[in-house]
Amino acid sequence: MFPLGDDNSKLRRRGYVTYGLIALNVLVFLYEFSLGSESQALQDFIMTWGAVPERIAAGDGLITLLTSMFLHGGWAHLIGNMLFLFVFGDNVEDAFGHGKYLAFYLITGLIATAAHILLNLNSASAGIPSVGASGAISGVLGAYIVMFRSNSVKVLLGRFVQTVPAWMMIGLWAVQQFVATFATITTTSQTSGGVAYAAHAGGFIAGVVLGFVLSRIQPAPQLAQRRKA
Repeated sequence: MFPLGDDNSKLRRRGYVTYGLIALNVLVFLYEFSLGSESQALQDFIMTWGAVPERIAAGDGLITLLTSMFLHGGWAHLIGNMLFLFVFGDNVEDAFGHGKYLAFYLITGLIATAAHILLNLNSASAGIPSVGASGAISGVLGAYIVMFRSNSVKVLLGRFVQTVPAWMMIGLWAVQQFVATFATITTTSQTSGGVAYAAHAGGFIAGVVLGFVLSRIQPAPQLAQRRKA
């Protein structure tokens, strides 16, 4: 189930931060692509700037908690993440404001990466770099389901485009992430097929909590109007 669009009829701001994050992710990936898909230079780049659990646990490469959010492992990885960010990010940015949204995005991304590291220190993935924006984007989904759960979302189901409520689409996605995380940490090998499910789950939980708190502290005009109605 892939999102294609959502209800933006009540947006008051353009998603400049969301667009900027997408552009930055694309630019970094284009640089990765320029190094060659099988090159040693690319492997070294990913190893240097990706988040390696055992290295971070030793207190080395802490900056990779941040830099790993802007790296991707391939075109499909990049496009999938950017599609989710494009669809859901602008609403959350509109609710929080540009600055608060950027801080929220980075914080949930850091929490997501930390969750991945904590659950993989003693696994077969401890020495493998984790890359991708999906942890931070999972945080965006968490905030979205708190504030915009009734919004309509167009999704691709097989060959067909359907419209479903946001709570259903994001809820099903979240269940998949938590089930996969549980399965990963309870298996002997603790491998996840290259997907950092723990980061998704950690980012989503952080997004739900921060989204709930921030929306109560300073509700966006569109949310305030909805509550009055």
